[in-house]
Amino acid sequence: MPSVSIIIPTFNRAEKVARAISSVIEQTFADFEIIVVDDGSEDNTEQTVAQFGKRLVYVAHPSNLGVSAARNTGIKKSRTPLIAFLDSDDRWLPEKLAVQVEFFNTHPEAVACQTEETWIRNGRRVNPKKKHLKPSGDIFEASLKLCLVSPSAVMLKRSLLEEVGLFDEDLPACEDYDLWLRIACRYPVYLIKEPLVVKEGGHPDQLSARHRGMDRFRIKALVKLVKRGNLNKRQLEATLKELSLKCRVYGNGCIKRGKKAEGEYYLRLPETVKKTGKDS
Repeated sequence: MPSVSIIIPTFNRAEKVARAISSVIEQTFADFEIIVVDDGSEDNTEQTVAQFGKRLVYVAHPSNLGVSAARNTGIKKSRTPLIAFLDSDDRWLPEKLAVQVEFFNTHPEAVACQTEETWIRNGRRVNPKKKHLKPSGDIFEASLKLCLVSPSAVMLKRSLLEEVGLFDEDLPACEDYDLWLRIACRYPVYLIKEPLVVKEGGHPDQLSARHRGMDRFRIKALVKLVKRGNLNKRQLEATLKELSLKCRVYGNGCIKRGKKAEGEYYLRLPETVKKTGKDS
């Protein structure tokens, strides 16, 4: 049995997924399996992936079910104690897997780690803003405002996903934000300060470009987090504070756009959730 499963979800990105797969095959660490989940592509993804032959497992969804379903399919097909994800528009440097596997070997208590990244936007390298800088260890409170873990940079122990659950398939976006918070409220997420992932953005098929008002998905994730009742007092207070902020901004935005009922719902939501949190 291999040591690491690499799960690559893809949708209509035949050329880019070939580059992503190649970056895995070129790793200096070779004890892995690759699982490509084609989430209902209508281009020549299947033919492109076929050129890699038996070096990977190809799974096809009959229709586009979303990235959460695609990643979950890959997780369920995998067989290994360690799991890594690679988005089809990103790629890895050759040492990525070796560095993370060695981290787990030397830190057996760890359940999650990620690496730094190099960001490319519209073909040009850009530096992340201060708010995007990745913390290490207890990242929970810092992660409430925005997602600070990249799927393409993270490696997890299978046992962790068995404990906290998989990606939420009811979230069309911010599904990773939801999962990282479920993890970070229980365990440290460590940062390896080497940029071993090239992360591309700025193209129109990204989820952030397809879904406007992304904070409504983050709000849903925060509400779920409170209702689960797994947070300690400090975490609960920080979560409710961020929920109130996001609901106020999003609710007032709805009202300005003429969506009064929706806006008022979000403005009332924090008080409703606070009562749930106190009862947990």
